Amino acid sequence: MSNIVAIVGRPNVGKSTLFNRLIESRKAIVDGVSGVTRDRNYGKSVWNGKEFSVIDTGGYVVNSEDVFEEEIRKQVHLAIDEADVILFTVDVEGGITDLDQEVAAILRRVKKPVFLAVNKVDNNQRILDAPEFYGLGLGELYCISAMNGSGTGDLLDALVSSFPKKEAVEVEEGIPRFAVVGRPNVGKSSFINALTGVDRNIVTDIAGTTRDSINTRYTKYGHDFYLVDTAGLRKKARVNEDLEFYSVLRSVRSIEESDVCMLLIDATRGIEGQDINIFNLMIRNRKGVVILVNKWDLIEKDTHSVKKFTEQIQERIAPFVDVPILFMSALTKQRIFKALEIAIEVYENRQQKLKTSKLNEVLLEAIEKYPPPSVKGKYIKIKYVTQLPSPTPSFALFANLPQYIKDPYRRYIENQLRDNFNFSGVPLQIFFRKK
Repeated sequence: MSNIVAIVGRPNVGKSTLFNRLIESRKAIVDGVSGVTRDRNYGKSVWNGKEFSVIDTGGYVVNSEDVFEEEIRKQVHLAIDEADVILFTVDVEGGITDLDQEVAAILRRVKKPVFLAVNKVDNNQRILDAPEFYGLGLGELYCISAMNGSGTGDLLDALVSSFPKKEAVEVEEGIPRFAVVGRPNVGKSSFINALTGVDRNIVTDIAGTTRDSINTRYTKYGHDFYLVDTAGLRKKARVNEDLEFYSVLRSVRSIEESDVCMLLIDATRGIEGQDINIFNLMIRNRKGVVILVNKWDLIEKDTHSVKKFTEQIQERIAPFVDVPILFMSALTKQRIFKALEIAIEVYENRQQKLKTSKLNEVLLEAIEKYPPPSVKGKYIKIKYVTQLPSPTPSFALFANLPQYIKDPYRRYIENQLRDNFNFSGVPLQIFFRKK
């Protein structure tokens, strides 16, 4: 199972800067004005071979009349509740404040690993000022500078070593996991109930009825896999109540731990921005993808309806358009079992290992027909291709000047792989390495 690290603390101590440092991106907005982070940012990080998710919460404020700060306080409590490890960030410039004391009082009661990161320690004087924070009663502290990265290595070493060993749950290893994901109220629970023939999951017209992720073992018709009904993912701006934020975290975790994600789209509303966000989350996690257009029975159709709808979806999800799209109805059970067959096929596509000889035969011929463009008068020669021993399909192409190969040529190689081998619904990774 994946690990979740929550960064908490009062406003303007550098949480978002630390978040950007951990995920090696500039996803979170950073500003000198306190309270810029009103919502949570999610990102992935890897350290010492261990991958984990990072949540950047809004700044913790107490006794404030600002309604946003009231919501931020709820988010901090819920992040603490759901996270595996808490990263409490303070600012050496301001010393211990009343707000720091408030957060520390909460964290002293938490029965989870808590790491105290004293931020903005970027000179010797500030190193001497940092021991003041032992007064928060949280034990060991780590002097860091999120801005330039100093001290973050030691912090991460300790952080990843504290990840709890996940207890073996009822899910058996080696059995595929298919997550049913989508916006609230698109029919995820109805779909699973229709497949299993058991009304295990609550179904109502109220968005967000499913608050947690539910595993269902499916062993009918010669199949054996887990169906995971995730709580509905909703736009961040609409995550107003505590339980729904909790549900978002669980949905993210379910996507991370699945093999194939079945993305349900409401046919009556079409593909929306939040559907694209969910799709991109699955791609970033390199999961198999199937798009299911639910409630197709409610649409007035003509002979071109499927084609038009398919083109609309492909236009929004481009450039990764090699994704199975199925039109179905959980209510009438139209094509629901076809959805399972496609999900199993995508799972098998994701598991396949190609013979190196066949791979080189196909790709080297394609490369000879259309070699990489020369750069600065230098000709790029690709000599050898192999599939890497990774959990998801990844390929390495060995060249004399890999640094000069651009993304358009990478897409050309990916298209050749898709044209010659069945990787429908599967994100591919392509690396160019020095020969």
